[in-house]
Amino acid sequence: MSRLFLLLFAVISPSLAGVGIIIVLTMGMVTLKAILIAAALGFALGVPVSWAVMRQLAPDGD
Repeated sequence: MSRLFLLLFAVISPSLAGVGIIIVLTMGMVTLKAILIAAALGFALGVPVSWAVMRQLAPDGD
């Protein structure tokens, strides 16, 4: 994997997890299960988003 991908993933993934947690909390779902699911989904969504951003920044895949 590209170092750029890993750097982007380190920034994007926690951001998406945080947004997911905030969305869940504003919806009134304050259980641990809901918060952990939102964080996990944000973390998992960080992979394709980071990959897409990397492809836009470095189209040759470096």
